[in-house]
Amino acid sequence: MVNYLHSLRQRRRKRVTETHAPGRDQRVAVIGLGRFGYSLANELMRRGWDVLGIDTDPRLVQKYSDHLTHAAVADCTDPEALRQLGVHEFTSAVVAIGTDIEASILVSSNLLEAEVPNIWAKAISRQHGQILERLGVTHVVLPEHDMGERVAHLVTGRMLDFIEFDDDYALVKTVAPDIATGIPLGQSQVRSKYGVTVVGIKRPGEDFTYATAETVVQKGDVIVVTGKTHAVETFAELS
Repeated sequence: MVNYLHSLRQRRRKRVTETHAPGRDQRVAVIGLGRFGYSLANELMRRGWDVLGIDTDPRLVQKYSDHLTHAAVADCTDPEALRQLGVHEFTSAVVAIGTDIEASILVSSNLLEAEVPNIWAKAISRQHGQILERLGVTHVVLPEHDMGERVAHLVTGRMLDFIEFDDDYALVKTVAPDIATGIPLGQSQVRSKYGVTVVGIKRPGEDFTYATAETVVQKGDVIVVTGKTHAVETFAELS
């Protein structure tokens, strides 16, 4: 089993390296048409992508067939079903299966075996996500956990928005604290004192603009700040 997983990851890395540049193929297979899967498929279509929606439930496929580019009833835990639908020819696929962890893992494994270069998979727990990562899935999404964490930051602090990335790095939108106002950013020493960088600024009634060392933040301005998660959290709480 360990050798199989290693071989699968090696082949996947090779295929990703050989893949054409992004944007050449705007086809994507979305496997699982629950709330998450359909919402994702609908947004992808709005952005001009050609979406193949797949689910084992004929009622869901019938319900969304008029809203998707293509829709099919199939059990993608069977690799032959994927082959017949031509998913192996796609460069992108999303495993949006909800509570059936076994099906999620089997479908992801089949997509990896078919050497689909870009695979996103929904996980319902950190353990589920770790299993998918060990298989070789490089894009693992925990929507409920990520959204819960994001909302918690908004509820408990002064942040207007919060997005956390990998490697303990985050981007925050917040009302500018007093320590950052009244003087040019280059003189405020925000970066050296607090370990954050102000990258954008919005004044009431105006659009966001890039911040520079010469930018003078005024009281009431909304700013976008980046840096280590703890640093931007601390900065956003300053009065």
